[in-house]
Amino acid sequence: MANTRLEAIRSRLDDSLHPSVLELEDDSHLHVGHAGAREGRGHYRLRVVSPAFQGLRLVARHQLIYRALGTLMQTDIHALSITALAPGEPG
Repeated sequence: MANTRLEAIRSRLDDSLHPSVLELEDDSHLHVGHAGAREGRGHYRLRVVSPAFQGLRLVARHQLIYRALGTLMQTDIHALSITALAPGEPG
């Protein structure tokens, strides 16, 4: 299930944001026993570089990511740590 979940997250972000960099790590094992883990949802760390973020503030970038993930935010993802950059930005 974890690989399928990672694939679903990657696919939605690729389709929406066309990133040049997409790094996604499953940190769920670090949160065993937390509410989201008990419900079967995961904890993830995301680093994405996309031209879609050019000129956008942090909140707008996160909103694009949440919109791309859609229902996965309610069904599969409990926590998502995000680094969202436009090409050429440090980080």
